[in-house]
Amino acid sequence: MSLDSAPDHIKLAVDLIALLEENEIPNETAIAALEIVLSDYRNKVTNSSTPPVSE
Repeated sequence: MSLDSAPDHIKLAVDLIALLEENEIPNETAIAALEIVLSDYRNKVTNSSTPPVSE
């Protein structure tokens, strides 16, 4: 599967991984930050009328 035809959430994940790796972010720091981002976005979905994107 080409990344060009991949779903948007896959493209975003690949971009985020590349950004973290290019900036040599330690794994523990990246995980802690991503947990905060995930929590924030889950709260946004819970508090909005927009249905979540299935994984």
